[in-house]
Parts: sequence; C-alpha cells; structure tokens
Amino acid sequence: MKSAAQFHVVLVTAPGLRIARRLAKSALQARLAACANLISGVESRYWWKGRMESCSEVLVIFKTTGGRLRRLEELVLVNHPYDTPEFVVLPLTGGAGRYLDWLARSVREHY
Repeated sequence: MKSAAQFHVVLVTAPGLRIARRLAKSALQARLAACANLISGVESRYWWKGRMESCSEVLVIFKTTGGRLRRLEELVLVNHPYDTPEFVVLPLTGGAGRYLDWLARSVREHY
C-alpha cells in the first residue's frame, strides 16, 4: 500500500449549500484540494457563547496534501461567514495507490 502520510481529509461545515459550493469551487480552482464532497442535511449541535445551539449545516469534506493545508485553511477562514469556522484536519493512514496518485496530481499547480 502506498504511503498516505502526506494526504489529509479536512472537515468544514457551512451554513448552507450556496456557501459550501462556493468554498469547494474556490478550493478546487486554486488547486488546494483534489476533491470536495458536500453532504447536506447535517444536524449540528454544539456549545457557542455558553449556550447549547443547533442548526442545519452542509459538511464539506476536502481531500488534499499536507503542502496545501495552510493555504486551504486561509481560503476557508477568509471566505467563510462564521466567526469561528470548523477546520478539522484528519491524517490518512492508508489508501489505494491509484487514488492517492490522482490526489497528488490534482493539487499540483498548473501553469
């Protein structure tokens, strides 16, 4: 199995599909992610400013490399409407070699 240590999955929640699509498109156009999955209908429950809150959100799952994480985080923070957007990075411990090769090729900058 190909080493997956350089690859990451990033979780970002958005308040709606329009914003989730905009974040995904911006990240893909900038080659900061190879793929973005949008999962609608996520029910989020969380603590915010001392109160328990709940809302419906869209979960965006980005696949990227360690070399693109910092710029992806910057893009999300600048373009996200939340004061404190979710940006959670999960390292990969494995994956199909052909998929990981595709992921690496997809985030390379093309001139």
